[in-house]
Amino acid sequence: MTVRIVIADDQALVRAGFRMVLDSQPDLEVVGEAIDGADALRVVERTRPDLVVMDVRMPTMDGVEATRRICLDRPAGPPRVLVLTTFDTEADAFAALRAGASGFLLKNVPPEELLAAIRVVAAGDSVVAPPITRRLLDRFAGQLGPGPAEDPRLALLTDREREVLLLVAEGLSNAEIAARVHVAEATVKTHVGRILAKLRLRDRVQVVVLAYESGLVVPGG
Repeated sequence: MTVRIVIADDQALVRAGFRMVLDSQPDLEVVGEAIDGADALRVVERTRPDLVVMDVRMPTMDGVEATRRICLDRPAGPPRVLVLTTFDTEADAFAALRAGASGFLLKNVPPEELLAAIRVVAAGDSVVAPPITRRLLDRFAGQLGPGPAEDPRLALLTDREREVLLLVAEGLSNAEIAARVHVAEATVKTHVGRILAKLRLRDRVQVVVLAYESGLVVPGG
């Protein structure tokens, strides 16, 4: 199955470079390009891609707002958003994760890592390892939005699902969680799937964000 991709970046050379890398792969196809966030919304509507590679800093509408609108319009399905950032825009990357992005990469990422990340996101997972996400959250959670308030959706979780959610937020893999709570890894995978469904979240990155915003995990703790 071919992954259909839209590239949103205000720099023509960046778009051309990404297109060259992505179109060289038999399972990836660039179906559109956008010069800013507003243009990205139009291109996504026209092309219906599986994934958007989204720059953060763009004129007219930035990548964070474009990500929010894309994910709000289609909360249960594609396209998924992979955000691009640089070392000095971590706050924007976190804001994009809160807006619904499935992860982020640095713009200078090697081509093979970009390709691997796109395939991971297209398959329904995230490309930001939870420990890395937690470092971002530790740094910016107190600056982005009001103080923590428990999300009412958490009441839908069983005690075991809540326990697994906390371990996901700590950055543990399914195998590590299985060892911690003494169950099979397949059972953990089932719990994670139910957590995502009950909380209407896309992936593990969004679980970590919710855990911080609900006060289940304390920044720096």
